[in-house]
Amino acid sequence: MPKYLFDFSYSTEGLKGLLKEGGTSRKEATTKLAESLGGKVEAYYFTFGKSDGFLIADVPDHASAAAASLIASASGAVSVHTTVLLTPAEIDDAAKKHGDYRPPGT
Repeated sequence: MPKYLFDFSYSTEGLKGLLKEGGTSRKEATTKLAESLGGKVEAYYFTFGKSDGFLIADVPDHASAAAASLIASASGAVSVHTTVLLTPAEIDDAAKKHGDYRPPGT
């Protein structure tokens, strides 16, 4: 199953909800969303810095990952950026593929 990194940041209203409900409650709600789309949360962390947290999940396909991001972001309480994660073996497979390409200006 493909693996994704969900990078999230709360809006002011989302932060108010986080302060009220706590981090464990947010993890449970997010895990429920992932599972309802056929996924499984591997890791969930809050952070300091540009983002408020990161979630790593196995999700069946790109459409399901996009749905998770859209559903959460549409709430207005959080904005989500989704990154597809590739294994070293997948990069090995990619490196073996050859395509026809001309760099710009040549």
